Amino acid sequence: MNRIDFLLHTPIAHRGLHSSKVPENSMPAFKAAINGRFPIELDVHLIKSGEVVVFHDDNLKRLCGIDKEIRDCTKAELDELFLNKTRERIPLLTDVLKLVNGKVPLLIELKYDRPAGKLEDATLKILKAYKGRYALQSFNPLSIRYLKKAAPRTPRGQLSSDFKKDKNVSRFAKGLLRDLRLFSISKPDFISYAFDSLPNKHVEKYRQQGMPILGWTVRSVKDSQEALKYCDNIICEDIL
Repeated sequence: MNRIDFLLHTPIAHRGLHSSKVPENSMPAFKAAINGRFPIELDVHLIKSGEVVVFHDDNLKRLCGIDKEIRDCTKAELDELFLNKTRERIPLLTDVLKLVNGKVPLLIELKYDRPAGKLEDATLKILKAYKGRYALQSFNPLSIRYLKKAAPRTPRGQLSSDFKKDKNVSRFAKGLLRDLRLFSISKPDFISYAFDSLPNKHVEKYRQQGMPILGWTVRSVKDSQEALKYCDNIICEDIL
């Protein structure tokens, strides 16, 4: 059995089952995914006061209306904010794990804006007592390499895309990540690749060698059919 077999058979709910009324990466979005028996993809950050929180963006502006980097916040500060004009707050990873409690698999993306180590260690410490199935992934090859040493039994995935829409990534870095040129450094167990950047000859090469491929983010049935030509499973929203 493949190390991530538990993530290959059922579409994965991107940031939970969210909608215009249910914020992404919120407790109700995760409850909905659990009720639908869908694996959950979520994102984690390490904040100033030392907690690991579940949130996608580096900055709070899009979802909370505050122009501030989440890493510079304390838990007390975040507790004063609400997600997308609802009454939902940014959850702790510990609270999400208590809710999920092994009912569905988790695919956890470690966000990075600092050297590998602190977020990885904090996340692994929390997951040490968790009995459910999970895998970790990151765009940062150094993070994946760090996890290989720190948690060799934990499935690890390399995130990537063609980065055409990302102006914050340098041209040099885009080439390295797009073409998986740092694969020998990260040595992942699977690849999570933007489905709209596929087909990619480098991804296909590894797939032919037996490497599992996840495609993100799929938002229509038509796109899911196209993505599954190049991927073993999809990370999706709006179609579950």
